[in-house]
This record gives sequence, structure tokens and C-alpha cells, in this order.
Amino acid sequence: MIIVITGGSSGIGLETARLFSNCPDNIVYVLNRREIKENNINWIKCDLSDVSSIKSAIELITKKHKIINSLINNAGTGISGAVEYHSEEELKKIIDVNLLGLINVTRLSLPYMSKGSKIINISSVAGPISIPFQTIYSATKAGVLAFSNGLRNELRPLGIKVTSILPGDTKTGFTSSREKSIDNGRYGDHISKSVSKMEKDENSGVSAYKVAKKIFKVSKKKNPNTYYVVGLSYRLLVFLSRILPKRLVNWIIFKIYG
Repeated sequence: MIIVITGGSSGIGLETARLFSNCPDNIVYVLNRREIKENNINWIKCDLSDVSSIKSAIELITKKHKIINSLINNAGTGISGAVEYHSEEELKKIIDVNLLGLINVTRLSLPYMSKGSKIINISSVAGPISIPFQTIYSATKAGVLAFSNGLRNELRPLGIKVTSILPGDTKTGFTSSREKSIDNGRYGDHISKSVSKMEKDENSGVSAYKVAKKIFKVSKKKNPNTYYVVGLSYRLLVFLSRILPKRLVNWIIFKIYG
């Protein structure tokens, strides 16, 4: 089985790559800019914001193997702060990596996928439940969900399965690497309180290994669901967000993170 994982140098991606590489029948490739040296994991340098870099990485894999059995789109970056403070460069970076890069990796991999192949896209609980002062990140993860759902039906006639994983707060290096826009005080202490709340929740969140185990388990399913939320409390939260009035849900989110 040829497994391709984006963003496999740390956190969820690395734990996922390790799990897949433990199976002797799997050949695992990770695509990211930072080099990793792990037994049974093949690293290909790849910049997801550069379509030519993605194309070269996919060509390296498919020239050798002619097929991709599973694609796990995990790579992502974060940004926090008020939307009006984000620079064009910051906006371009997060959209390029979280959404456009994911789309490009997928479309360039599809010619090498066939019946039984799987695409697992890593979204977030912040996709269906948009978080203030993490609005752009939430928008990209909502985009991942929309892309996955549309692609699922496009590929249904071909027998290629598409699903999404929605982690909640997860303890990884993602928290410390999140970019923060400048705060000129216009929003009072709302930004700092919101970001502090997010960071506290993430630092006490589930382990990257637990999310990786879910990804690995889902990859074995013959007919996976449209999406899977990691963590009981987050599953409840997403469920309630679907059945409660949207205005009420939005107000609750403001009270927690606003």
C-alpha cells in the first residue's frame, strides 16, 4: 500500500506516519518542507504553497509505484487575531497551505487513485464551529469540509472514498507555532483572552497519537462516514451545534471565546 501524508514532520502527521509505517505492507511518504529522519518513512521536500513543488513530489512517488492507495491531507498552519489586522501575506499563507495546497495535492494525486483508494482530509472542530479571532483558520477548515463533501460525491462512481477527520483541541507544537497578528487595542482584552483560552485548551487537549489512531482506524473502513470528530466532548459539541438554533450556538461561542 502506498500511503502519502502531508505535514508529517511533527504532531498528528508524524504520529500518523509512524502508525502506517509499522505495517510491513505499507510504503509511507511524507510531504513537507522540514526534513525528517525516521525508519520506514520516506521524506520528500515539498512546499504546499507551490504547485510545481507538489507536482514534482507526486511525480517522484508515482513514477516508482504508479499508484496511491491512501492520501492523508494533514498539513496545516494557524493564525490568530482580528481579521482586520491580518496582512495579505498572512492570509495568503494560511489559505495556500490549509486549503489550496490540500486541493492541489488531491487533484494531482487523483489520476493515480482507483477503486478502494481513500482520501482522508484533516479538518477541525473549528470548521463547523467558527472560532472568533481564529476566523480565517476556521474558514479554511470549513472549506476543507465543503471540499471533502463535494469530492466524495464526485468520486463515488469511481469507488474512491473521501472522509474528513475533525480533531478538537490537540496538544501539539501547532499551538506555539501559530502566528499572531498585532493587536492595537481596538478590541480591548477580547483578543488576548480568546487566544489564551485556545492555547490553554490545546495544551490540555488530547494527544496527537490519539488523533493519529483515529485516522489509522478510519483508513481501514470500507465505507467511511462523511466525517469523524475526535473526542467525546467534541462530538457532543458538534452535534449540539447542528440541532440548536444557530444564533444560540453563535452566542455560546462568543461567551467562550469572544
